[in-house]
Amino acid sequence: MKSSSGADTADKQRQLQQQQDSKTAQTKKEEKGKKAKPAPGPGRSEPAPPMPRQHLDKPGVQRDMELQPRFEAPHYGGSGKLKGMAALITGGDSGIGRAVAVLFAREGADVAIAYLDEHEDAQDTCRLIEAEGGRSLAIAGDMKDAKFCASAVQATLKAFGKLNVLVNNAAFQEHAASLEELSEERFDETFRTNIYGYFHMTRAALPHLQRGDAIVNTGSVTGLRGSKKLLDYSATKGAIHAFTKALAQNVVERGIRVNAVAPGPVWTPLNPADQSPEDIEKFGADTQMGRPAQPEEIAPAYVFLAAPSCSSYITGIVLPITGNAGDGA
Repeated sequence: MKSSSGADTADKQRQLQQQQDSKTAQTKKEEKGKKAKPAPGPGRSEPAPPMPRQHLDKPGVQRDMELQPRFEAPHYGGSGKLKGMAALITGGDSGIGRAVAVLFAREGADVAIAYLDEHEDAQDTCRLIEAEGGRSLAIAGDMKDAKFCASAVQATLKAFGKLNVLVNNAAFQEHAASLEELSEERFDETFRTNIYGYFHMTRAALPHLQRGDAIVNTGSVTGLRGSKKLLDYSATKGAIHAFTKALAQNVVERGIRVNAVAPGPVWTPLNPADQSPEDIEKFGADTQMGRPAQPEEIAPAYVFLAAPSCSSYITGIVLPITGNAGDGA
C-alpha cells in the first residue's frame, strides 16, 4: 500500500484551510451589524449596558440608584429550607446582602442585618424580611471594630435566641489606576473592612454555632483572577477565599460548614459608589453573559450553602457566579 506523500498531505490541508476561510468570511458577513443579545435572567430580560451614568457617594445608598437592583426574586419559591434558623448578614441593607436576607426569610429564617450607616436602606430590608414572615433586626456599626462585631452577635442572640448562619458580606471597594495611586490609608481601609471584618465577626459568632450550622463568605471573581484597577480589593478577596478553605478545615470536626460565593459584576450600590459615570455605563458588558448580574440571581447560592438540606456534605468551596464559562475556584 502506497502511503501519501508530504506534498499530498499539504495540498489536503490547504484545501481544508480554504474551505474554513470561506465559511469564516461568510459568518463574519452575516454577523456584521448584529448586536449580541445579553443572556436572559430567570424568565425575563435583565438590564444590560449601557447602565445609568450615575456616581454615588460612599458607602452607597440603594434608594438613590436610578436603576434599582432586583432583589425580590419573584421566580423563587421558598420551601422551609431554613425554617427555625436565625441568620446574621453583614452588609445586609442593600445589594447582595438584601437579596440574601429576603430569600433567607422566605425559607423560614429570622434575619439580622449589620450595616454601616445606610439607615433607610436597612429599614427597607427589615420590612422586606418581615413581609416574608421572618423577624428582623438592624444593627448599625463598623465591621472593622471587633467590639461592634461582638455586640452584633450578642444582639442577634438576644433577639432570636440563637445564631445558625453567618454571612460575611460587607465590603469596601475603590478603583485605582496604578499602585502609586493606592495610599496606605486606602489599603488599610480595604483590608480592615474586607478581611479584619470577616475575622472579627467570625470569631464572635463561632462559639454560638452548632453542628449543622454554616458560615457563608462573599468572595469575588477579582479574587479568582485579579483586577488591574482593584489591587487591594482583589487581594482581600483572594485572602477571603483562602480564609474560607482554611477555616472549613479548622471547624469541620465541629460539624460547621464554611463556604464562599465568588460573584462577578453585580448591580449593587457598591459599584456606582466606586466607578465614574463613564465606567459604570459599561459595567458587566465584558462578561460572556453580556450584562451584570442582579442580586436576586446570586442570592439562591447563599441559600444553597446555608441550608443543611442542600449542602450538608459541602465545605471549603468557593462557588463562582461570574457570568463567564471557565472561571473556577
